[in-house]
Amino acid sequence: MADLTGKNFSENDLDETRAVLAPTLEATAAILPWVNKPQPVRFPPELNKRWEAACGELSERWAERHRQGATSVRSAIFNLMNVALETRDIDCLHLAETLASVADKLEEGPPDPRLVAALTATCEALLEPNGLENTAFIGRAQHFAQRLSHCLQPSHKPGVRSDVLDQLFVHDTEERLERMHEALIVLPVDIYALQIESQGMVQQALEIDMYGIVHLGRQLVNYVALMNEAGEREQERARDEISALLETISEALAAVNP
Repeated sequence: MADLTGKNFSENDLDETRAVLAPTLEATAAILPWVNKPQPVRFPPELNKRWEAACGELSERWAERHRQGATSVRSAIFNLMNVALETRDIDCLHLAETLASVADKLEEGPPDPRLVAALTATCEALLEPNGLENTAFIGRAQHFAQRLSHCLQPSHKPGVRSDVLDQLFVHDTEERLERMHEALIVLPVDIYALQIESQGMVQQALEIDMYGIVHLGRQLVNYVALMNEAGEREQERARDEISALLETISEALAAVNP
């Protein structure tokens, strides 16, 4: 018997190969049912739907805070707290309790940019699909509860900047850059992901007056728009410019000295 290269194999060779591969094949066959098996839900579907609705309400109220005022945000936060109490989940409750402290802070007057950036990012994360059942929910709940708690503390820097704010901004932006690199290398390029991440980066940088990143981020947004609308040759040029800008932004983040 010969393979595609013309090399001959005896039956003994084939038997030996099967014997070597047998444990691997058996192990693969054993785990396939688990791979295809849907993961069990942690919460009742109706409760998860109400959580997603409460998160959507909070995001809308926060986006409209300049028109509706802090009272509407506070109402949405305590509506989310009521749903969180039903979950009896420690991470969910911790996040909701921290948000309640944020609501108290908002009643004292206009929030500083640290808190604005943190709450904006929290609302964005809470809108991710599947709500409480999102596989990243626990980690994100812990992260944003800690971030909001830090932002409720007084800054030790002149003005409103802080070491914690700079560190969190760098961490979040590095994650965005990684997702944009991934969106850039797939075929076809994931332009929607590039739009969401680049626009989100600019917004967060604006919230904390990181104007150097804002300038670079706006260039990135423009090139992403060009890639979405231009022809093949222009798309290739835009792709190269985006790749170079991602590296420049990464270097700029490394120069931040929180």
